[in-house]
Amino acid sequence: MRALRAGRRAGRVSGAVGTATAELAVLLPALALLTVLCVGAVSAVALHVRCLDAARSGARALARDEPVPAVVAAAEARAPRGAVVRIRYLDGGLVAVEVTARAALAGPMAGGVPGVTVGGRAVAGAEGGVP
Repeated sequence: MRALRAGRRAGRVSGAVGTATAELAVLLPALALLTVLCVGAVSAVALHVRCLDAARSGARALARDEPVPAVVAAAEARAPRGAVVRIRYLDGGLVAVEVTARAALAGPMAGGVPGVTVGGRAVAGAEGGVP
């Protein structure tokens, strides 16, 4: 009787041998997709920080009353490739520099994958007044 019970248990265990492999095969593509999306999100945050740093640099230069081409050059020197730099004069003697760039969520190797536009904006008081 004991031998029969042991045989039944062994039969059940041997029938479940491939289930872990099958579950792993189903789970791996989902984990790969999640990893790609997480890496894309981290790179978008890093791009946002670079845009914000470029905007701050441009706003400081504009607040020091430097010429507009020098302000744009200062912002573009710190901005990521392909970024757009905009300068706005606000009320109350304030100047704003906005830097925006496009970040692909799936990284640079994924062609045609939609991305997100990130950017940074910095506002400073103009020392010489608004032109």
